[in-house]
Amino acid sequence: MRPGRRAVKMDVNQPKQEHLLALKVMRLTKPTLFTNLPVTCEERDLPGDLFSQLMKDDPSTVKGAENFMLGEMLTLPQNFGNIFLGETFSSYISVHNDSVQVVKDILVKADLQTSSQRLNLSASNAAVADLKPDRCIDDVIHHEVKEIGTHILVCAVSYTTQAGEKMYFRKFFKFQTDEVFLEAQIQNITTTPMYMEKVSLEPSIMYNVTELNTVNTRGSSCSTFGKMTYLQPMDTRQYLYCLKPKPEFAEKAGVIKGVTVIGKLDIVWKTNLGERGRLQTSQLQRMAPGYGDVRLSLEMIPDTVNLEEPFEVTCKITNCR
Repeated sequence: MRPGRRAVKMDVNQPKQEHLLALKVMRLTKPTLFTNLPVTCEERDLPGDLFSQLMKDDPSTVKGAENFMLGEMLTLPQNFGNIFLGETFSSYISVHNDSVQVVKDILVKADLQTSSQRLNLSASNAAVADLKPDRCIDDVIHHEVKEIGTHILVCAVSYTTQAGEKMYFRKFFKFQTDEVFLEAQIQNITTTPMYMEKVSLEPSIMYNVTELNTVNTRGSSCSTFGKMTYLQPMDTRQYLYCLKPKPEFAEKAGVIKGVTVIGKLDIVWKTNLGERGRLQTSQLQRMAPGYGDVRLSLEMIPDTVNLEEPFEVTCKITNCR
């Protein structure tokens, strides 16, 4: 070691600095009924009435119907789960001061990153002057989902401590949007009953389709309209189909460009005298966001910049043709 020089030991396993603020994000959606799985046995079995007594003491069961999968309690979703195309995504964001000191210049930013763009969902981009201990900043964001694929909610929080130190952290929440639902309404505008022989959706080459017009009972499929497939004059029926993009098209940017063809309906019916009719629609189209031939999207941009000082911005250029 040279004279006048001092060796400095660096610890590469230094613990991460604890933040003074806590970020909590919860998707706002309808609760579901909690159902439990009943476990029963005969009285001559070894457990005796143990299982029956446990089911009666369970607060989630319905009194007098403990052996049925019924419930009176509501449960909130435990994760972001899936969201369907056309639905409105809503989320509650809360930043809580867990420390004993006042935090200043708090800025909460919420962005939604899709496969094609990055959207700012924050209601306000202004910083909060200060946040006292055990206080919180709340915000609710909304976004109408118009694209399929993976969506990432990016929540970023920046603030300044009492010592003047600027702090920053982010959290990511991922959810999937990969389904398109098509609802077709058919009405008999004639003056005689009509026998519906066939109503089907022929998907385009980009989608696989699942019909949601039947229910499985005892191993067999039954129509949701019952055994009678007659359509009385001026009556209507609504048919539902679920379309999912094929794996080879799901991740391609060109698929979501402009108008997306999803398929065509094939309807076959008979009149009360046995006359057969058929209607095949033209290609049904779903309007998707148009991006032109080239799409420019922001990948990373600083939350705060200094006046008259250069800063870096990362962009991505995608060929949509």
